[in-house]
Amino acid sequence: MMNPTIDEVKQAALKMLIANFMSQGHPAEYAQHMATATIFQTDLELRNAQLLSLLGWLQQNYPEVHVEAVQLLETTRAEFERRVQG
Repeated sequence: MMNPTIDEVKQAALKMLIANFMSQGHPAEYAQHMATATIFQTDLELRNAQLLSLLGWLQQNYPEVHVEAVQLLETTRAEFERRVQG
């Protein structure tokens, strides 16, 4: 038996959420947007948790690398903000 891929899991979750929102009375188009936003938000929260875990591990085990990692994250954030505002 094969394990489903991440994309397959996300597609199944999307279909389930759409059906759930529609069963609550939301029109199909809105239900799709709501479901997509829900999955996107969950994905962002997972990525944030992963990053925080990695940074904590670096801080504890490799403090010199942790400092560089935090600086890299800050540089990336500033660059992103410049592009968005650009």
